Order: sequence, then structure tokens, then C-alpha cells
Amino acid sequence: MKIDARIATWLWRTLAVVFMVLGLLGVVLPVLPTVPFIIAAAWAGGRGWPELERWLLGHPTYGIHIQRWRQGGFVPRRAKLAAIAMMVISATGLQFAPLPMAVRIVVPLVMAAVAAWLWTRPEP
Repeated sequence: MKIDARIATWLWRTLAVVFMVLGLLGVVLPVLPTVPFIIAAAWAGGRGWPELERWLLGHPTYGIHIQRWRQGGFVPRRAKLAAIAMMVISATGLQFAPLPMAVRIVVPLVMAAVAAWLWTRPEP
């Protein structure tokens, strides 16, 4: 089944907006990363909203991060350390939350896997 081009564009734009909102929330919520969602918004925008993609690529704060990611998956060491520190803080906080034991075990394991993957990304 072929999706109509207008519907596909609308879906890509919706996804871009969702990623942008999550990225903007990450600006004020320390447990939510900003840059990965902005990178994802540029990716979705490139498929259905070229103006948004161009704007993000030219953004004075986030444009360089998007460009570095696209050039080779580059992540600055400072960003890696900040992200991993936030994961450690979040995983530690989970241990004191009234959550099921499975959540308190699985979520930190997923965070550890993400931290290991993140650390292996090349640096600019």
C-alpha cells in the first residue's frame, strides 16, 4: 500500500515536532537530553520539513552538534561525560523510588548499555 505524499509529509512533520518538543523539554528538565532529540528532529525534518532542517542546521547552539553527528557520529567528550553523569544520578535516584524491583534493575542496565555505546562514539 502506497502512502499519499501529503500524508507522509504530515507524518514526518509531526514526528519532527514531537522530537522538537522533547528537545525543548530537555532544556528545562535535567533528566531529559536535548541534543539527541534535536538531532532526531533535524532527521525527521529532512524528510518532510526541509525548512526546519535548514533552520536547525544553522542554529547557533545546536547546528554544530547536528553537523558533527551527521559527519561521523561525533560526540564531544564533555557531552559524553554530562550524559553519563546524568544517567548515574538518575539510576541512583531510581533505587530510592517506590518502583518495582524489575524497573530498578532493568532501567539502570539499559542506561549502562547506552553509556557504554555513547562512550565509544568518536570525538570531534
